Amino acid sequence: MGLLFHGSLADGEALRITKTNSITMVFMRFPIDALFLDRAGRVVRAVPDLRPWVPAIAARGAVEVVELRAGTIAESGTQAGDDLVFESGR
Repeated sequence: MGLLFHGSLADGEALRITKTNSITMVFMRFPIDALFLDRAGRVVRAVPDLRPWVPAIAARGAVEVVELRAGTIAESGTQAGDDLVFESGR
């Protein structure tokens, strides 16, 4: 269900969705940024400011998606070709 029943994402929060190359914004209440990653953790598509009610968005070669607070892609300068490294949280 992802972020469907949430009202927002705080600074520094993200949702990592594995085993998918697409997401939907139907029923979402707020915009997000989305990073589509391949098996190596490389960004294959960076989509800023996805608005609610977009039926579907996908990326060829992606195997997971990271949903971020809208504006994060612009602030970080993340783009296709960048590698992401995940660290353990708290």
